[in-house]
Amino acid sequence: MDQRSGRQERNKKLELAQHDTMKTEPDLQDNKEEAKDPKTQTRKLTSVFGVADLKNEAVGLYNIGQSCCLNSVLQMFLMNIYFTRILRRITVPRGAARKRRNVPYQMLLLLEEMQCGKQKAVSPISLASCLSAYRVELFVQHDAAQLFLTLWNLIKGQMEEPELVEEVSDLYTICVQEHLACQKCSLETKRHSSMLTLPLPVLDSNSHKLKTLEDCLRYFFHPEELTNHNMCFCEQCGKKTPFLQSMKLVHLPQTLTIHLKRFHFEESAYIHKLSHHLPFPQDLDFNAVLTENQCQADDNEKAAWQYELFAVVAHSGSTHFGHYCAYIRSFTEYKWYCFNDSHVCQVLWDDVKCTYGHSNLHWGQTAYVLVYMKKHPEPYPGVSECLRKLCIVHEAQHLCANVQMFHKKDILHSVSDLFLHIYLWKKCRKDSARKRI
Repeated sequence: MDQRSGRQERNKKLELAQHDTMKTEPDLQDNKEEAKDPKTQTRKLTSVFGVADLKNEAVGLYNIGQSCCLNSVLQMFLMNIYFTRILRRITVPRGAARKRRNVPYQMLLLLEEMQCGKQKAVSPISLASCLSAYRVELFVQHDAAQLFLTLWNLIKGQMEEPELVEEVSDLYTICVQEHLACQKCSLETKRHSSMLTLPLPVLDSNSHKLKTLEDCLRYFFHPEELTNHNMCFCEQCGKKTPFLQSMKLVHLPQTLTIHLKRFHFEESAYIHKLSHHLPFPQDLDFNAVLTENQCQADDNEKAAWQYELFAVVAHSGSTHFGHYCAYIRSFTEYKWYCFNDSHVCQVLWDDVKCTYGHSNLHWGQTAYVLVYMKKHPEPYPGVSECLRKLCIVHEAQHLCANVQMFHKKDILHSVSDLFLHIYLWKKCRKDSARKRI
């Protein structure tokens, strides 16, 4: 009885802390006595900004009923500081019922529990209960790529702020231009479309195994002839004719999600897993992979198409029974971690390479979802302003005098930008040093 009361009290405190952190109107008051004490201001900095913004530690998630897939996808979201800086600015839903059914809010509560406590793992039971209202059930074998799309759509659909909806869309959305050309009269149609993942086949049209991730990308953007039963109706010819279908890359987001289509559907409706060796690079330059004919972007856009690997969601087992885990590279420590439900450990790149797959090891780990991050993100507004805020953080005793100039919501936004700029600044210095060498 006492333990239950203690747990309820902790949950209540956590929710109150979240409520204070995510308010949209400023309610901080200038306290001159506290401003004199730097330690007090450091504590204030933590309470306002949240521990996860100051230190992004690796914390596991307990398996609460075949939830390894959910846990891996959640880690993929919550370890992405570009995503969490958006998540931290949501408006708190009003009413207990709306809070229980709001996916972004429940994700934020989970993030705070993961980062504010000292546990090695926490339970995602509240978020799982919330997701069950949207037919994301426990004790069900989920597909990681499909679950990512489901969660993303729930997050976007339940965000109330239009600017946050736009930001989360920009963070993940890939833009392509689809082409259809009639082979008889050369009538050509074009349309722009967007996608959240690049669903790359690992076999070509002749069922031959593609050997590398780069081969998969080239094949995905390679023109395809639509003949026989795949012919399309041509308005100019007035009948079905052979068409040439192609796709050109227009825009790539900051967070690029790639789905390796390891589960293969055969004509007999039987599904089997393709476990063959398929290496993927740590650094990926789309300009070196795709041809000019496969791109529809200007030079400024293509200059940003350089990526580094951030996360790998790996599957082990068969189509009927298996297990997911995630390998994620920390933004703050530049180290790889393996998130295997509640067990989290630091690993080497050689351990990540074990997810390349092997034809003779059908129960071994194979990479199923890859997440790449742009090496040089698009510039954030106000770099000089960000440097000024860096001085404010280093001189915590002056924070209280400056904090009243901003709305609390703007402060949360700026500190996330601040740490992103620190990370990018350090990284650019390392890259420059390597070039000089």
